[in-house]
Amino acid sequence: MSNEIMQIPKSEYDQRIRKIQSAMQKNGLDLLVTHACGCESATVRYLTNFWAVFDFVSVLIPREGTPILLTGGPESYDFARQFAQIDDIRVHPLYVETSAPEWDKPTDSFNYQMILDEYRKNFPIKRIGIANVNTIPHVIIQDIKAGAPDAEIVEAENVIMSLRWIKSENEIKMIREACRITEEGFKTCIDLIEPGIREWEIQAAWMGKVYELGAEGAGYPVWVTSGPNTYQSLCKSTDRIIGQNEMVQLSLGAQYNGYCGNLGRAVVLGCLPSKHLEMIKVAHECLYDTILAMRPGVPFSKIYDEFQAKLHHYGFDGLNLYGPAHGTGLQECEGPWVDNRSSSILLPNMVFNIDIWIADGKYGVRVEDCVLVTETGLEELTTWRREIIMK
Repeated sequence: MSNEIMQIPKSEYDQRIRKIQSAMQKNGLDLLVTHACGCESATVRYLTNFWAVFDFVSVLIPREGTPILLTGGPESYDFARQFAQIDDIRVHPLYVETSAPEWDKPTDSFNYQMILDEYRKNFPIKRIGIANVNTIPHVIIQDIKAGAPDAEIVEAENVIMSLRWIKSENEIKMIREACRITEEGFKTCIDLIEPGIREWEIQAAWMGKVYELGAEGAGYPVWVTSGPNTYQSLCKSTDRIIGQNEMVQLSLGAQYNGYCGNLGRAVVLGCLPSKHLEMIKVAHECLYDTILAMRPGVPFSKIYDEFQAKLHHYGFDGLNLYGPAHGTGLQECEGPWVDNRSSSILLPNMVFNIDIWIADGKYGVRVEDCVLVTETGLEELTTWRREIIMK
């Protein structure tokens, strides 16, 4: 296999902008402001293939015409010039990192007043949509308001997120590769799991392998947990020494060219309390049942209700956090969520992580696999050792 990383062509990024402009016109938006930071880069990467490192970054999409990428300082400007699939890149001084230097290098800079005046030469700015509303800094919102004091500012997260639900063929290629790399990493680290090894040593072995295979790194802050920490839905690998008669939880996913793979597996060393072992068995049963139920045209509510019925049958009511599957892509966990709160149905080219999490505050388990909805059924993107791994 070639070591060259697959790329999404610039033409696809341009097409995404045009689709968003069409959605903006339907929603009466004159301007859409997106935002990204180091821990939440997905929206801007979807639009440009640029990801934030230290500084913040934004893409401004007008209802007609060309978008602008804003970022802070000369370092990020040069970084964006190399990687961003967008032509108009500018520095805005409010987009610098939280502990930024005073730059010695002269840099042209723009504020929202200047940029909006440019757009207003072609059309009035009456309604501005803000995506990523839960991460955009207050000072930037204030600068937008100063540049458009008479404009209505509204939340517009779904203008982009709804488009991201359906993956392109290029995106699917990236996710397939991320999943393949994730599984290969598991094959490397699984034999290391035995009493006496530390949690972080297992993660380190997995990380070394996925980097070797071309991953950018992990698709999220991955973890390996053991013993009393396995009841936690989110955790991190520690220097805890794994013991006999414990469960080890692996939640690991590689990132390939921005797109996330993921796999969740439970490894049992020796004997476990019967309640914990029953919980692990039920989680696997839910995983298999959900895979069998997911087909194009099936309502989310049907899958969710069957999942809840299974938990009820085994007396595990209320021990899950959410439904049995969620979308994945540039974020390991993104919409749509499979539940009974909407009339959504499964559509071809949706990609999901089937994510079965059960915990009671003492015991817990997560098993997870990635699947693609096709025109006729389901393609399982991860399948490796879909079982309780006993050692």
